[in-house]
Amino acid sequence: TTLMPDRESFAPRRTYEDGVYSSSKWPPNQQMCMHHELSYALEFPGLMLYACLDAPDQGGATAVADAPAVLDALPASLTARFEREGWLLTRTYNDEIGASLAEAFGTEDRAAVEHYCRAHAIEFAWQGDGSLRTRQRRSAVVRHPVTGRRCWFNQIAFLNEWTMDPEVREYLVDVYGSDGLPFNTRYGNGDPIDEDVVLIINEVYGAHTAREPWHSGDLLLVDNIRTAHSREPFEGPREVLAALGDPVRLTDCAPTIEVRAA
Repeated sequence: TTLMPDRESFAPRRTYEDGVYSSSKWPPNQQMCMHHELSYALEFPGLMLYACLDAPDQGGATAVADAPAVLDALPASLTARFEREGWLLTRTYNDEIGASLAEAFGTEDRAAVEHYCRAHAIEFAWQGDGSLRTRQRRSAVVRHPVTGRRCWFNQIAFLNEWTMDPEVREYLVDVYGSDGLPFNTRYGNGDPIDEDVVLIINEVYGAHTAREPWHSGDLLLVDNIRTAHSREPFEGPREVLAALGDPVRLTDCAPTIEVRAA
């Protein structure tokens, strides 16, 4: 399989080899909700490969959910709006929360970051304190490039403020303001997404979740377009490697909105 670099990551990873990384660094006691890897990028892995080096004492499963089934189970009025408008990811890069500029773009050079953003249809604005804010509008529903099946393919719920632990959200809003959160999601027209919408999405994911506990030495291959994945809270050490394989371009997946790169 062809491996691809991890760009635009939302959380730090440790690099083991070219294209092979540690799992995203996320607090062990917090759920990493269902999502599709890099579903906000113009190019994303078609295949995720996981290898468990050290299984946790308790929890920590990499659970999965079938994206076509999730799409069918969501309220039709909700999916129709997201198909029509797409979804918007907003990010603020700083050195305190989430992936830094260097971790997300592979460089801290402003010109190189701006070039990447223009080439990947990402709006950007440098702030007075040196931080970077970005916006990118993407399709929420795509067709699988092999099977043609329609898939709910995004990170609308996972990267939304209402999925955060309430105390964490309150702290971040207090420190950075509602427009300066490390990441947040909106409807494609810029409207905020209500808490009940995020709850519905996560409930549907929960109803379609399958999981197996990790054992050291296990391998897991996930079709990243057909299948969402999550990471459940855990106790004890956990080391699971991730490789991003078989890159696919959004334009090959019949997106419902047009995205133009500069």
